[in-house]
Formats: sequence, C-alpha cells, structure tokens
Amino acid sequence: MAFVRKQANSFSGLFYQQLILGTCKPTIFAGLKIRKNMGAVYNEDSIITLEFPENIRRRPGMYIGKLGDGSASDDGMYILVKEVLDNSIDEYMSGYGKHIELTIDENLMISIRDYGRGMPLGKLQDLATKLHTGAKFDSEVFKKSVGMNGVGIKAVNALSNYFHIQSFRDGCTKSVLFSKGYMTKDEPETVTDQPNGTLIQFIPDESLFGQFQILPEYIEKLLRNYSFLNTGLALIYNSVKYVSRNGLLDLLDDNMNSPGLYAPIHLKGVDVELAICHGTQYGEEYYSFANGQFTPQGGTHQQAFREAYVKTIREFFRKDYEASDIRSSIIAAISIKIQEPIFESQTKTKLGSNKMAPKSDLTVSKFIGDFVKLELDNYLHRNPDTANAIKQKIEDSEKERKAMSNIKKLAKERAKKANLHNRKLRDCRVHFTDSKHEKFLDTILFITEGDSASGSITKSRDVNTQAVFSLRGKPLNSFGMTKRVVYENEEFNLLQAALDIEEDIENLRYNRVVIATDADVDGMHIRLLLITFFLQFFPDLVRKGHLYILQTPLFRVRNKKDTYYCYSEDEKAKAMKKLGATAEITRFKGLGEISPDEFAGFIGENIRLEPVNLSKTDMIQELLTFYMGKNTPERQHFIIGNLRIEEDLAETGS
Repeated sequence: MAFVRKQANSFSGLFYQQLILGTCKPTIFAGLKIRKNMGAVYNEDSIITLEFPENIRRRPGMYIGKLGDGSASDDGMYILVKEVLDNSIDEYMSGYGKHIELTIDENLMISIRDYGRGMPLGKLQDLATKLHTGAKFDSEVFKKSVGMNGVGIKAVNALSNYFHIQSFRDGCTKSVLFSKGYMTKDEPETVTDQPNGTLIQFIPDESLFGQFQILPEYIEKLLRNYSFLNTGLALIYNSVKYVSRNGLLDLLDDNMNSPGLYAPIHLKGVDVELAICHGTQYGEEYYSFANGQFTPQGGTHQQAFREAYVKTIREFFRKDYEASDIRSSIIAAISIKIQEPIFESQTKTKLGSNKMAPKSDLTVSKFIGDFVKLELDNYLHRNPDTANAIKQKIEDSEKERKAMSNIKKLAKERAKKANLHNRKLRDCRVHFTDSKHEKFLDTILFITEGDSASGSITKSRDVNTQAVFSLRGKPLNSFGMTKRVVYENEEFNLLQAALDIEEDIENLRYNRVVIATDADVDGMHIRLLLITFFLQFFPDLVRKGHLYILQTPLFRVRNKKDTYYCYSEDEKAKAMKKLGATAEITRFKGLGEISPDEFAGFIGENIRLEPVNLSKTDMIQELLTFYMGKNTPERQHFIIGNLRIEEDLAETGS
C-alpha cells in the first residue's frame, strides 16, 4: 500500500493492462496557487542574514535538490529519509549496530532507529540545529563517511513540521522535539534500559511540500541499495527485512530482467568492489556507489571504470575494438570507499573527487584502473568461457554497428538539417547536463500529441526548464524491431537527438521525460507506443526513473465564485456537491481544449506526474510480447474478459 496524501499509483508492468482496458485512474488535483509579479526595491534594507532554520527553509533546493510531491525518486521527502539513513549507515560502517529499523505510519511520520553508539546526549540540540556541526570533520572518527558537511540532519529538521531526535547511550537517554526547525521541547536526561543508538522521527512540512506521497517502491529500492553495499546489515522496513550476503552480485541479480550471457563477474578488493555482466538490451547500464552512497549521475569513479574496462579488454584480446562495441549491453556495478569524498551537490548524486584521500597522490582514476587491469585480466584468464562470451558479444555488436553505419550517417545528416528549422522541439534554456545550475533537476521534456496540445503547453510552459516535442500522431509500434528503426524513422531519430541518448543516457538533456497525451483511447495508445519505444531501445531511461506520464484534469466544475479541477468521477461528484445545482461542468476531451492560462497551473508548481517504474518482476520482453506483439488468442481472451461499457451521459449540475 502506498503512503499518500493524495491517491496515486506508480506506473509498473500492470499499467499496460490498465492502459489497454482504460481502467487507469489518474491522481487528484491540488488547488492552484496564483502569484502576481511584484516590483522589487534594492537598497540597504534588502540585505539580510538568514539564520537557522530560515536559511534552509527559504532555499531548500540548495540542501535537498528539489521539493517535489513524491512521484520521483529524487524528490525531497526521499532525500530527507536518505539523510537520516546515511548517519545510521556511517555507524554500521564504523563497526556499530547490525540493524536499522524504518517505519512510515498512516500520518506519514517517518521513524528511523539505529543501534549504533548513539549521539552524544549533551550535543543533541547542536547536532539538529547548527550547520556544519558533527563528528565527521574528524576523519579519524569517520574515515570514509557518506556525510561530511554536518548539514543533512539540520535540513531534515528545518523542513519538517514535526521532528523528534532521541539518543540512547550507555544506559541514559535524552530527546529534543522541534517544529519547522524551532525547538518545542527539551526533555531532561533520564535512565533507560534500551540499547545504544539513535531514534529520529519526522513529518515533512506540508506548507513546503504541499500534498505529497511516499511510494513504498522508492523506499524499498533505497534500502535494497544500502543492503547491497553493506553486506550483513539488516534494514527492516515496516517489518520486512532487507539483507544482502553477496553484495553487488545481489544488486545485478535484482536489476537484470533476463539471464546474462555469462555468470556475472564479481571482483573485490580493499575499498573497491565490482560486478559485471552482459545482457541483450541496448545501451549501457551502471550502478555506481561512493562510500555506500548511490550516485545515479555517476562521477569520477564510474567514468574511471568505463575507461579501465575498455583498456583491459583491448589488452586482453590484443585487438583495438571500438569502445562502444566493448561496452554495448553491459550491466555493471561499482562501489568505492574514499576519504572525505567530494560530491557535486548536497544531494550526493554525482561524485566529484579526483583523489582517494585529501593528502594522497593516488587518483580515483589510477586506483580503479590498476584494480580493473589486474583483477579482471586475471579473471578472464581463469575463466575462458566468460572471455569467449564477451568476445562474441563484442563481435556481434561490431557487426550490428557496421550494418547500421550508413543509415546512421544519413539519419544524422537529416537530423542536423532538421534541427536548423526543427519545429518539433521547442527547447528550454537549462538542461539536465547543467549540473551546476540550481534548476537542472527541474528540467522536463513534454512529448505531446499534435499541434493543438503542444500549442497549449508551449504557451504556458516555463521556458527556462520545460521543453516540448510534438508528435505528428501515433508513432510506429517498434516492438520486435532492431535499433535500425530509430534511425530510419524520422520522428524517432529526432526524438533521440532531442534527448541526446544515442549512445547512452549520460548526456540526457532533461531530468524528466513526460508523455503528455489526451486521456482518451487514442491518447492511451500513444502512451503504450512511446513506452514500448523507450523500453525496447532505451530501457535505462526507465530504470533510472526519468520517464513519466502527465496527469491532467478530466473535468472543470465551477460557478461564479469557485472553480474545481477534477481528475476522476469521484472528484467531480464531490465538486458538484460543494457548488450545488448551478455548477457548470466542462469535460476536457483533449489537452488542446485546455486554455494556456489553465494549463500553466497543471504543469507548474502543482504538476502531477505518474512515474513509469520497473521492478524485477516486470519481465520486459514477456510484457512487450503479450501487449505489443502479435494479436494472440491469449490477448484476445484477456481483452474480451475485461471489456466494460461506459455511457457518456449529458452532464448537469443537479
């Protein structure tokens, strides 16, 4: 069951069934906030100094990336959970506490209890309120910690309506309570028989996050990653235990939807661990970690591995293979531990460290390069069957690449010409690759159906962070085709170019790729076709949580005083009850029927997005074969058995 402040379902394999049957229910809508531009005066009175907690509450993006509503895995509420868990993980890495308990109740109170040493009782208030306060500045105490800045817990406190911190230490306990960063109660120190450790409870502040949800699958994914990186650590989430015995081998098994071409390679050393395999999917798939921290945007360690792997394979086979052929269809995980890591932001999604330690001459690149060269080379010599499987995969990729070289050349020339006068893409100013920009996480590409819908979105979008790509109509069903179709089909080729994902998603230009179609049968079909395209040729885009469905209202119910936008029949009924018999009801049959002024509210601060998620149980090939392949008797029986008839009655306010 999802923990929500609004109804929401993440998009999984079952969504194919819901789309075909027309039973997918979109999320409900929170009221719009309309702001007026005010003139600004800049003088001495404009200069202010912000103290805790206002310094965090005024600029939360500096500390947690973005607020969000819980539909994306990098939304703020999940970052808050991660910040607390990071401290507990650091305790485990230092040798204290073998399990961590996490619960989320119906009021969205998040409780995290570890069994480490417990925070010093006399410093609880400072640890919760004073920025850059902590023990991790002393590298002898936390040599290879995740959090080094003394910021995380303070951000959780400042951005929570309710925050409770309690420490159990050597038979004594103390707790302090806060609201929005301000202390509400300082409990005296008392005697306890509870084991050492720390308990933190918090409820994200609705006045900042608005209506939000907490999707269990995102929490579960977070905990699974922590377990893979900390073998033997038990993470208990609402009574379900997550524990790994095989580290990154378990991670590969958890993320591979089909058997690999050979038994995964598992290499471990001091401060480094690797797992490598090849599948049949397109592209490259990496899971990188630094000090137990998942770095979805990669960084110096991931780039060092990609280069070292290519170099080692070339030297082993004594042949100058193309790098793209060597890494084609690879799925790999890398974990390193370094002293005082440098991340490119407080959210720690990309490693920026160049050296293994501040005073060391050993670079991350050389450390990983030397390890891969020695250990992978030895492994391949000891396992000739694996070496032969890798060689065969490289040669197959080489053949496919050469077979497509001419069509790729023509497609690139066509795309280059089209980009000079390309009306399909209305680009934005900031992109996901602009990682130094404060709004790079807010970047969106809306994929729309036809000129009418794209016109409304284009007129109402934020030109800084929101781009629009317009389809002519229904795209091609690409199931069962090779990647050649991406280049031969002009629309697919231009979409690929707009996203910049031809080789991999390292250069993805938008954090969120949003399918924005009408909520009718044709719109649902287009969703299916686009999702099939991405799953078939760019599955990593889906796995990394970049693909979404835009939810827009089905009805507008209003009178002279109030207006309600409704996403379901139930919401419409409630709105009609509130407004009475005089209510005017409008049924939006397409995105083009929504005015740009109204649309601005649906894609702005209160945007409602439904994530397209994949889990281990979603077998991509089987899923696509059943729903998008040939019209088999099984699918016919499925559709007939689930037919339903709806009457489109005239609407009245009575």
